[in-house]
Amino acid sequence: MTSTLYEQRNQPDGVPPLALTGERTLPDVPEENYWFRRHQAVYEWIAARVVSERVIDMACGEGYGSDVLAASAASVVGVDANPEAHEHARLRYRRPNLRFERDLVESFAEPADAVVFLQTIEHLQDPDAVLEHYRSLVSGLEGPNFGEVGRGGEGRGTVYVSTPNVRTLAPKGAERSDNPWHVHEYRADEFERLCRSHFNSVALFGLFHTRKLRAHELALRAGWDGVHARLGLTKRFYDWFTPAIAASDFVLRPRGQADLSRALDFIAVCR
Repeated sequence: MTSTLYEQRNQPDGVPPLALTGERTLPDVPEENYWFRRHQAVYEWIAARVVSERVIDMACGEGYGSDVLAASAASVVGVDANPEAHEHARLRYRRPNLRFERDLVESFAEPADAVVFLQTIEHLQDPDAVLEHYRSLVSGLEGPNFGEVGRGGEGRGTVYVSTPNVRTLAPKGAERSDNPWHVHEYRADEFERLCRSHFNSVALFGLFHTRKLRAHELALRAGWDGVHARLGLTKRFYDWFTPAIAASDFVLRPRGQADLSRALDFIAVCR
């Protein structure tokens, strides 16, 4: 993720733009569009699976993902501890079924059918405690005020967790990336074991390039980097290509139908 101090462009009146620091991704920053669309693709995939459900979007950041989820969910709460992100989100994204709370992802508690926790577990010192907390939220285990949770009142909701694949995030030959906010970066089997230690059922998916991003991958293998550099096209090409990337240029594939060691990110569907 880009860490240069860019700022969001063209924000609505009264909405303070956020600066891109590298800690979280943002929409409305053309140079960051690859990362934003990479995250948006996963939110859209989850949104199709939480129709008419009560959803908590933990570590919601700027709020764009909570807004995507609220288009199909019965209700969404976006939770983030950062004061600037919280203020931006509550001012920018407004739906009757969407609200934002400033709180810690380790402690916010409310009944839910689904908890969404994307691209954040790698930032945690104690991921086990957080996953156990989320399991309790979708299982009705947080006390008498929670009542029945989950479809059909069965007390079985879903927790969606994603994290980058260290094998494709880190530079070749390195053990981890240089992201200063990451405490631990995961490989597929390690991430799946972590989730299975808290949930009875875990389905693991990988996020991959498709469409024009897949074509770009193949072009790079064929030597495109050398071609655009020799022709002096590098800036002109990527000034066009990066903002043109869409969420549809990413695809999720389940374990068994793809080599997850080559995935960009892992998405665990936990019950």
